[in-house]
Amino acid sequence: MASTIHRDGASVTEVRQERSTFQRRSSLGSRVEAVGRELARYGLVVVVGWIGLMKFTAYEAQGISLYVTNSPLLSWVYTSLSVRGFSAILGVVEVSIALLIAARPFSRRASALGSALAVGMFLTTLSFLVTTPGVWEASAGGFPALSGKPGQFLIKDLALLGISLWSLGEAWQANKRRAA
Repeated sequence: MASTIHRDGASVTEVRQERSTFQRRSSLGSRVEAVGRELARYGLVVVVGWIGLMKFTAYEAQGISLYVTNSPLLSWVYTSLSVRGFSAILGVVEVSIALLIAARPFSRRASALGSALAVGMFLTTLSFLVTTPGVWEASAGGFPALSGKPGQFLIKDLALLGISLWSLGEAWQANKRRAA
């Protein structure tokens, strides 16, 4: 019994096996991607929410004061608010951002808003790389060598900014598709 040969020399059986293997891999890839999407979104929610809750502690309020004091964008806040007062306001904002992003299954708009606010927040914290003393490790020659803290502490916000942008785009597109 002869098997049919395609133009590229593969038999029908070989083509079917390749297609079946591709579909299994594609299915696994799709599942991994879906898990990654959810982990990215809700991992962002946990990180932003957790850090926001920490803003209500004296430890965290003191911890952010170095960044705020040296930031041209934020240094003015300590003229009207105490270190703990500003930290508590920031905590409310961060927990609110986390809740908005987490609302994605119920409200695409709320999630898009929370994601947009997270983008602004992470752009602000990344600006601290330029304004905070001690970011660049002097003993290693300065730039581009990052210090452990505050340098390496701040650079992680680059990945969080990327996740926030993805979350914003995904929620925005989903909202547009629903409206259409």
